[in-house]
Amino acid sequence: MAVIEVKNLKFIYPTQSAPAIDDISFSVEESEFIVVCGKSGCGKSTLLRHLKKNMMPYGVMEGEVLFEGTDLKILDDRESASAIGFVQQNPDNQLVTDKVWHELAFGLESLGLDNQTIKRRVAEMASYFDIQTWFRQDVASLSGGQKQLLNLASIMAMQPRVLILDEPTSQLDPIAASEFLRTVYKINRDLGVTVIISEHRLEELIPMADRIMVMDKGRIVALDSPRNIGTFLEEGNHPMFYGLPGVMKIYAKAVKKGLKPNVIDGEELAPITIREGRLWLEKILGKPSRTIPETAKDNAPKTEPEGETVIKAKDVFYRYSKDSGDVLRDLNFDMKKGELLCILGGNGSGKSTTLKAISSLIKPQRGKIEVKGRQAMLPQNPQALFTEITCEEELLEALHYTKISDKEKVDAVNDMLELMEISHLRKSHPYDLSGGEQQRLALGKILLLKPEILLLDEPTKGLDPFFKLTLAEILHKLNRDGVSILMVSHDIEFCAEFADRCAMFFDGGVISTGTPHEFFEGNSFYTTSSNRMARQWFPRAITWEEVAACLT
Repeated sequence: MAVIEVKNLKFIYPTQSAPAIDDISFSVEESEFIVVCGKSGCGKSTLLRHLKKNMMPYGVMEGEVLFEGTDLKILDDRESASAIGFVQQNPDNQLVTDKVWHELAFGLESLGLDNQTIKRRVAEMASYFDIQTWFRQDVASLSGGQKQLLNLASIMAMQPRVLILDEPTSQLDPIAASEFLRTVYKINRDLGVTVIISEHRLEELIPMADRIMVMDKGRIVALDSPRNIGTFLEEGNHPMFYGLPGVMKIYAKAVKKGLKPNVIDGEELAPITIREGRLWLEKILGKPSRTIPETAKDNAPKTEPEGETVIKAKDVFYRYSKDSGDVLRDLNFDMKKGELLCILGGNGSGKSTTLKAISSLIKPQRGKIEVKGRQAMLPQNPQALFTEITCEEELLEALHYTKISDKEKVDAVNDMLELMEISHLRKSHPYDLSGGEQQRLALGKILLLKPEILLLDEPTKGLDPFFKLTLAEILHKLNRDGVSILMVSHDIEFCAEFADRCAMFFDGGVISTGTPHEFFEGNSFYTTSSNRMARQWFPRAITWEEVAACLT
């Protein structure tokens, strides 16, 4: 018997005419790992909320959702609470107590378990999730990654048979997100818990998945194994294809162009990891020579832009207190007018502090930063910019002091809502949006200020693969209009494809800069997944399109 079975599910939100879920049917077997993906607004969150009784949204529903053969609507409340766990996007929305240990015990207390059982389960979960070192801390003092891990541990203490996660890493930095996803995979493999997760981080999730569900406009357009999904989406020219890991996109394009498929024991097995991709390349290209070959492939040769310097940092030092170490140490770099400069590096290396120093939020103790032009900054937490109760009022607030007519303000807001692809959310409260939608709203508010220098702190965090392409178009148009953009990011793939220059931050300063090809080629770890897969044959190919072009 399937653990979850959905039969002809249709759902329409109040005041909406189009269904958010449009006649969906599928089943999930016990211990399966299902990844749900698709463009923002395709119905992923609505579908997942229908899989837990007390999370079902308000509206008109048709069809059935069965849990182990029982209609979810009539499932016992206690059974629903303990058997089906649900992790939301924003970790703060799910935390209800003040202390870590109390949060772990809260669900068990609500189920009415005896004290001895509660203590045993709390101890077990604290050990399994390695929470002992912060077991007695205040919840408010935790990092985003720790809060989400605590949410997961609190749910697992109730011993659920199904775990549902709705974009659980959208608020987390890449390191915390990777650790969280590995923990979810460990739960699935160690405990046999059925996992259904929606995410944009497909590079890490697809190798973990048993099946991938692709949604579009409330419907399921594909539900298949990871190895088949890339070819299916490429053949159908579906935009979700561009959200797949680089190795899958390279393989699908190359095989379509006539290259030999990866056949093992008479069965075609599309590679889904870098290791499998390298083995396939070795089959069709032979072992790479010891001398790294040159390749003429360079689709978009980039040179350091010339022209006026708009940001110049010279010998900058900064520390937050007398007793702390230097966060910025001998920082030197410059940025030209109209370029997109991406800063990469590990957490705590000084990237965000540099943006604060440029925008005069902090003052360096030594050195000098020269800035020429009107600037605006998108912070890492978009909620820091929100002051109003609807999205359109949020954008109108940005124009409050501009000397233009009310009609011009309304037109500008409507244009920005459309550009950021959130027109359908104009009456929504900013805090009700997903992480990616909040990011787009905050960016729109900043752009209405018409800055000459745009400072972006992790702007692609929480964005779906489709809007990342739109964001790249927006940034390049701003560059063409003379706007200079300094972007801090962990998104290596985005920086490799769209930056004019990249800079590496380490130990409080910039240690190297260069065009994406100069910056990424030759690196063993700090490079794109496509380059890691194919660098022994095509060292200068850093994007999946370049590797695919080299092959074909």
